[in-house]
Amino acid sequence: MPRNKYEYETSPRKYKPEQMPNKKPKVRKNAANKKPDIEKQTAKSVRRKQVRTITYIIIGFAVLFAISYRNSQIDQDFSRVQSLKQQLSDIQKQNDQLQVSIESGTNLSSLEQEAKDELGMQKLSSSQTVYVALPKTDYIEPAAQQVVIEDNPSIFTSIMNWFENIFK
Repeated sequence: MPRNKYEYETSPRKYKPEQMPNKKPKVRKNAANKKPDIEKQTAKSVRRKQVRTITYIIIGFAVLFAISYRNSQIDQDFSRVQSLKQQLSDIQKQNDQLQVSIESGTNLSSLEQEAKDELGMQKLSSSQTVYVALPKTDYIEPAAQQVVIEDNPSIFTSIMNWFENIFK
């Protein structure tokens, strides 16, 4: 069939199977190439989410560990303070008991008994008492001469001395 340049029919002519061109189908860059990229991106985003989640879990455990460690330190300090308070109260009890024993040991009757038993002392009898009569005069004698040492007295001191000498 000869081919005319103009066809009167509205439908396009049909090729025979021998006339079909052997062309490779064109792959669209947008649709075909995006699928592997999208899969890679989703795999990367899933991996990132997993890494982020693991990082948050590790940070959470680190914070919990720090809190529990601090609480254990606080408990140790508290128990040490309680033991020191207990030691203080024990020492105060001992101190009070020693103070009571010292006060009870220093009363007059216990001292007198100790002096009799351990040292062999006895009370004075009236025959052993000797009375001494002292006159009421003063036995302190004033110095015969008054020694005054002055090294270049100041003007104020010399004026004060002049006034003292006037009133003597």
